[in-house]
Amino acid sequence: MKTRIKELRARLNLTQEQLAKRVGVRRETIVFLEKGEYNPSLKLAAKIVRVLGFIRGSRIRIKC
Repeated sequence: MKTRIKELRARLNLTQEQLAKRVGVRRETIVFLEKGEYNPSLKLAAKIVRVLGFIRGSRIRIKC
């Protein structure tokens, strides 16, 4: 299952590297998350939501 991380990251004009630094992971982790090839911990998912900003009414699909 793919996520909306890439879409939301692009809206904020963030590179994968920038997002990775903000949440404290390697860029490769962001790549795997965007492709739906990695299941993040709840802690990492929460960090990503905080960085990308949760927009009321939208859902970030993270495969858990």
